[in-house]
Amino acid sequence: MLDAEDDLPRLLAGAPNSTEFRKLRKRLVRETRAAIEAYGMARPGERWLVCLSGGKDSYALLAALVELRWRGLLPVDLLACNLDQGQPGFPSTVLPEFLERMQVPHRIEYRDTYSIVTSKVPEGRTYCALCSRLRRGNLYRIAREEGCQAVVLGHHRDDILETFFMNLFHGGRLATMPPKLVNEDGDLTLLRPLAYVSEADCAKYSRLMGYPIIPCDLCGSQEGLQRMQVKAMLDGWEKNSPGRRQVMFKALTNVRPSHLADPNLFDFAGLMAGGPPPHGANAEAASGAGTGAGTGDVPDLMGSGGLRAMAALAAPRENLRENPAEDDHDEDRHANH
Repeated sequence: MLDAEDDLPRLLAGAPNSTEFRKLRKRLVRETRAAIEAYGMARPGERWLVCLSGGKDSYALLAALVELRWRGLLPVDLLACNLDQGQPGFPSTVLPEFLERMQVPHRIEYRDTYSIVTSKVPEGRTYCALCSRLRRGNLYRIAREEGCQAVVLGHHRDDILETFFMNLFHGGRLATMPPKLVNEDGDLTLLRPLAYVSEADCAKYSRLMGYPIIPCDLCGSQEGLQRMQVKAMLDGWEKNSPGRRQVMFKALTNVRPSHLADPNLFDFAGLMAGGPPPHGANAEAASGAGTGAGTGDVPDLMGSGGLRAMAALAAPRENLRENPAEDDHDEDRHANH
């Protein structure tokens, strides 16, 4: 029981004393740690800017990181940051008072990007994409001013899956929010430690902890119909086949370029029967990489070898750089999450 610990961070105190909640908390922390390890997110001595919107996801993110750091499993400094963008009705005192009470190091920044967005976006269009870009620029600036090496966002597994299908259906590409990438200028890393965590777990954890959740619809502009349709589709699949989301996420970590159709990823032109052994990208076909794709053997994070299994499946294959030209559907989920 965490509350029995004398040095327990205030953010983690007052947790429900139930078996159900203890399992939920352990799962949240375990899956967050698994993503951090699998994608090599943490470097000792770094400082992370943890973006906090006051929504359920960002609270769950902050709590998981605080617990990992308290347990000595995350050797970085954490600075919580809320960017108040001047949205009408935003309760500007909630987060500063909460963070002070929880004794969480933080920075509250006010920038009226709402007025800019409303003046630029045509009537009837969603504000989310432009709002996210303006927010991202301010977060990068704050990170540099505070000496942070990483900007940490609260996007979870469901966000990543939704964005994948948004890009598939409406963007004509296989792409999503990566758990880790480097910004366009090359001086900051963007991290999503909740990549393995479900939205349901984030919501339940924050609700049971009694965190003061701020609604994300204060601007009056909701995410577009396309994302709502994708979310409804995934919800339907999960209802009819529990565990479907986890299987789909595994597919994102188990890619076989030789079984797709992109000649930029795989040298189809150089592939021929009786020819020399394949090299480079072609080597994955000969080596049988990804042969578990059709087995349905989703990694079991509950077991003792779960972290190693997930890390092996999800090991990053390249140093991703941010590409603003491909940001159409990547960031219309609130990046200050």
